[in-house]
Amino acid sequence: MLRILSPRDPDYETRLSGLVGRGTTPPKEVETRVAEIVTRVRREGDRALRELTLQFERRELTAIELLRPDWVEQAGRASVQVRRALANAAKRIRAYHQLERSSSYELTEPGVRLRCRVTPLERVGLYVPGGTACLASTVLMTAIPAKVAGVRTIIMTTPGPSPETLAAALEAGVDRVFLLGGAQAIAALAYGTETVPRVDKIAGPGNAYVTAAKRLVYGDVGIDMIAGPTEVVIAADASAKPSWVAADLLAQAEHDVLAIPVLVAVGRAVAEAVAREVDRQLATLPRREIASQAVDKQGVAFVVEDAAAAIALINRLAPEHVGLALADAAALADQVTAAGAVFVGEHACEAVGDYFAGPSHVLPTAGSARYASPLGVADFTKRTSFIEYDAEALARQGDDIVALAEVEGLAGHARSVSLRTGRGR
Repeated sequence: MLRILSPRDPDYETRLSGLVGRGTTPPKEVETRVAEIVTRVRREGDRALRELTLQFERRELTAIELLRPDWVEQAGRASVQVRRALANAAKRIRAYHQLERSSSYELTEPGVRLRCRVTPLERVGLYVPGGTACLASTVLMTAIPAKVAGVRTIIMTTPGPSPETLAAALEAGVDRVFLLGGAQAIAALAYGTETVPRVDKIAGPGNAYVTAAKRLVYGDVGIDMIAGPTEVVIAADASAKPSWVAADLLAQAEHDVLAIPVLVAVGRAVAEAVAREVDRQLATLPRREIASQAVDKQGVAFVVEDAAAAIALINRLAPEHVGLALADAAALADQVTAAGAVFVGEHACEAVGDYFAGPSHVLPTAGSARYASPLGVADFTKRTSFIEYDAEALARQGDDIVALAEVEGLAGHARSVSLRTGRGR
């Protein structure tokens, strides 16, 4: 049952504050276990990967890498319809992310040339979950922005890939596939083994163990983000169809028992109508066991008095996904200032963004949309600064540079300038 809370309810603010303060820190026991796994992979390489895969997945890892002929053969088992859909989705994702590409630039003045060089990363690792759902879409949404950025080598790790996942990897331009999952896959990408090459950055979602591993290896390797459970906040008023809103909430809830489906209802009648629809649709949802736990444990409907209050609550929550099922959704959309992705109007359901629209569906979670952005081309590039000065330019600016160095107590910095300008010894 989707719990309904009105502003006068005593635990309305408590529940809202709890959601605002949600975070991504994994349980201590998970962090401890992950640290042990990462240490083993760093020390023992491929042997650790085989033993850990057998221990956690009950899977004999006879070959760590899926060789290209086997990959292509297995990908061919995906239906023609699915492969066509993957190609159409890839075309849209590629077109959208090509607009994100940035160029090197420079600033010049007499005696000074300042440049910024934008270059792609050399090698990127993508983690694609296996588990309870075939996430072929995640391959497209991570690999295509990397490919558009110009990354030379894209490596995918995934436990027990489906034909659809492998077909997506071919479509997206993935170069190598490794049959690895969990924290051990992250460790292998971060540090390398006899078989798995070390990468410059790791991207892609995963469970608590994957997230904890990404947090642990960050600094030795780049990561896209620290992701919490997936989440959606849908604002709805009397113009919305309750069955559509309920379906959107359940579309998020079916991902994971930890998923966070939230309704912001303009009026209690809207909340009650949607809650009834959630119960009705749960009864026939194939993944109802997962979705019902998410609804019961994390699901909530906050009642507000008007659309302005709904937008204010959304910005306070800064959610991964926002759905605006409001009569004036288009006019209100730009008032949403903290969200990973905003779905505007009743026909822009989240599934459109998850699979086909174009922007990557890898989004900031757990309130990080206050400062973070969706995965994009910039995540797979780096910027390098180049600074050129001639003698006259340094002489013109030398006194200011020395003054700043001296106020910080860094006499060596000041001397390195004054010696060049003939004012020091």
